[in-house]
Amino acid sequence: MFTQKSRQFVFEKLERSAPGDTLGRLIDFFLMGLIALNVVTVILESVPWIERDYGVVFLLVDIVSVSIFSVEYLLRVWSSIESPLYATKRFPRLAYVLSPLAVIDLIAILPFFISFYVSFDLRFLRVLRLLRVLKLSRYSSAMSMILDVFRDERRVLFAAFYILMVLLVLAASGAYLVEHRVQPDKFGSIPQAMWWAMATLTTVGYGDVTPITAVGQVFGSIIAIIGIIMAALPAGILASSLADQLRSRRKQLASRFLAALQDGVIDPEEEAALEELRKELGLSPRLAAEIRQQAHDKRLEIIGLHCAHCGKPVSSPRRKH
Repeated sequence: MFTQKSRQFVFEKLERSAPGDTLGRLIDFFLMGLIALNVVTVILESVPWIERDYGVVFLLVDIVSVSIFSVEYLLRVWSSIESPLYATKRFPRLAYVLSPLAVIDLIAILPFFISFYVSFDLRFLRVLRLLRVLKLSRYSSAMSMILDVFRDERRVLFAAFYILMVLLVLAASGAYLVEHRVQPDKFGSIPQAMWWAMATLTTVGYGDVTPITAVGQVFGSIIAIIGIIMAALPAGILASSLADQLRSRRKQLASRFLAALQDGVIDPEEEAALEELRKELGLSPRLAAEIRQQAHDKRLEIIGLHCAHCGKPVSSPRRKH
């Protein structure tokens, strides 16, 4: 019993804190501040004279941060079986470890421990430490929305990526066939031609490698047009999915408003819960006010279509029993 209560307590404090949960709020702000401090130290370490004078301080910050992040990660894994999302799984802790946010938490601390066993370039290790900024996605509704979009559309995005890879090979092969004789230094092989193919398909077009033959220029023009289409494909998928996510969040808030208005009034406790949900969903106060008004109008419409005394539907809002 003590273990279950402890897990529940840790889970409630580490997850997004409920309204009025002072300790949970403090933990959230502390972890966000620690993440920001890590990003600042990594940026400052890239300046040679600052790294030379304050290298020991930066190392101390890194050790303390990794220690705290490691304890946080282990506590989250330990308490994850209290989450409704994973409690019903066959292996709840494994399901949590494989979740996107848990993977981000692991990436934030893993390079530090790997450096004890594998020889790392210090500059590379510093760049990896910048990945800790991804931990802020746990506290950002906008970032969580983006992660939800990628998770929901992963199959479609993979299909688009697969098509891009096929086009990359075909474009590089075609460029090699028409250009390798006149530009052996740039199109001497298909792997060499892939740089031009990727720059053209992604509509970047650096201009350092370009076809010079008539056939090559016509072929390059076709590939450039295809590249514009390919660039629009994932953008359309992501934009549509983002719109669906926002629409879903609006509906969620609207349903909560309707539930709170069942008795005709929203008490302070319900008001605080609705405000917390609004922040969690990442909706603006103006949009929440519009949703509230719509929910209020819908409730009046529902009341008008039912008798106030017996609750039975009436043929017209004006008809009285």
